[in-house]
Amino acid sequence: MKIIVLVKEVPDTYGDRKLDLATGLADRGAGEVVLDEIAERSLEVALSFADKNADTEVVVLSMAPESASATVRKGLAMGATSAVQVADEALGGADLGLTAQVLAAAIQRTGFDLVIAGNLSTDGTGGVLPAMVAELLGVPQATSLTSIEIAADAVTGVRATDDGTMQVSAPLPALVSITEALPDARFPNFKGIMAAKKKPFETLSLADLDVDPDDPESARSIVIAIAEKPARDAGVKIVDEGDAGEKLAEFLLQNRLV
Repeated sequence: MKIIVLVKEVPDTYGDRKLDLATGLADRGAGEVVLDEIAERSLEVALSFADKNADTEVVVLSMAPESASATVRKGLAMGATSAVQVADEALGGADLGLTAQVLAAAIQRTGFDLVIAGNLSTDGTGGVLPAMVAELLGVPQATSLTSIEIAADAVTGVRATDDGTMQVSAPLPALVSITEALPDARFPNFKGIMAAKKKPFETLSLADLDVDPDDPESARSIVIAIAEKPARDAGVKIVDEGDAGEKLAEFLLQNRLV
């Protein structure tokens, strides 16, 4: 079985996050960058299956700048068989539609039985990319799974809803996305880190995938304006001089909080 895991380099959750006011894009140099945690959990699902099925090939796939190769390579150190990175300057600021188109093209080029992704990334949190990629691939999708079981010809799992849970399944080939309810990922060990240096790592461009980012027939979203978030006000302080209760009630009424 060939499993492709979609991974992404994102700003560290606990670091600074800033926008470049000139371009409207995230300033990747503002802080540390890491492999997205939900992507690591997706990779753990694939690797856990591979541990029990020796004929499984696990490929990590990412659309990211060339500078992200070291982050993508972490997936190889964790145990993936190979890696594919789509890196092209024309993809700077790509919206979800273009990103889905590029990833689908790379997946089709690589070949697959199952695609595993996180339900959303910690930077963009769009939450729709897995469904968009599945639609372009023309395969069934089982999204936002809190548990998953992979078989030779199908994948099943549980999806949590506001009203309870539901059991879903899909025949292979298929695409699934998982939530943070899945187990934490394993840590790369020294042997894995050394082995990653010799594993296949393919870098693709848009030309390799025959994708035109400026295709007029494909609708794209663009940034038309951007401004820095205003600084937060200090807020209202109420000093108790015997009438704090009245002042608090007045504040709540004025702000329509009661």
